[in-house]
Amino acid sequence: MFALPLADSAVLRPLEPWHAEEFLAHLERAREHILPWVSPSFVARDAATARTVLQGYADKRARDDGGIWGIWLDGDLVGGVMFVSFDTALGVCEAGCWLEPGAQGRGLITRATERIIDWAVDERGIARVEWRTKPANERSIAVARRLGMSHDGTLRQVYPDGRDGRIDLEIWSVLADEWRSRRRPATMTHPSTGVKAELDALMATFLGAFTNLGGTRPHVAAIHDVFIPEAMIIANLDATPVIYDLNQFVEPREKILTDGTLTEFQEWETSETTEISGSIAHRFSRYRKSGYLNGEWFEGRGSKTTQFVDTASGWKMSSLAWDDEPTAKPV
Repeated sequence: MFALPLADSAVLRPLEPWHAEEFLAHLERAREHILPWVSPSFVARDAATARTVLQGYADKRARDDGGIWGIWLDGDLVGGVMFVSFDTALGVCEAGCWLEPGAQGRGLITRATERIIDWAVDERGIARVEWRTKPANERSIAVARRLGMSHDGTLRQVYPDGRDGRIDLEIWSVLADEWRSRRRPATMTHPSTGVKAELDALMATFLGAFTNLGGTRPHVAAIHDVFIPEAMIIANLDATPVIYDLNQFVEPREKILTDGTLTEFQEWETSETTEISGSIAHRFSRYRKSGYLNGEWFEGRGSKTTQFVDTASGWKMSSLAWDDEPTAKPV
């Protein structure tokens, strides 16, 4: 069985009918969190229906019109991604995802979805990948944005919701040409292709440390895990750069992300170029961010440059500098 690495201790692999008991145990942890956003039939309540759900996707896979893959973190099933539909004749598919709360903030869904979209576009000739979500599902919309998707529109009252009402669905999509242009292959001069995945995971942890969507507590302290202790972080927003050590950077951000000043915040890469040479590496990123600052919604974008060094305990960030575009609010 194949297993694709997503980050430290996280892999993506097929989710099969024989995983029914494990799938059910996972749903018990995730049920209340995902139930508002997925079909009620997906959230099985016993082993037999759990197997039925997975068998349905196995049948789709056999017919070449769908499929499902699980995300395992530290050996536990924590979520997954799927093709809800897959039509090679039309060149159109619909991707989806789910994740239990304990695995949030690590970039796992974005990376897993990237893997299956890569396959759909590069191997199967899919021309359009769709993403459908309820307008209130801010986490799902955030993933669509991170994947470079565009909001095509909203299908109003397209389905009954089972409670004497009907639901709207937002339609997001990315086209094959857009997907290919979004990806910038890294310049790999290190003998191990696993280095790029390790650097990807460091950046995902760094960006995910600030996320407080849905009232979740951000993991800002994770900054100390991804940087060397002597690291510098530089905000080059004005005429004079502001240079922080790790404590100076973490403490004020942890405060505003937990005291109600900055809510529903998220930040994600939209493109990156990574160069690796021996025991040093560099990454240039474009990013976007959004949230409520003092109750006022904002969106921003900018650039980051990050340096990495290979240490006795693995790759670490050694410095990072960022510059927001003028319309962005600094964080």
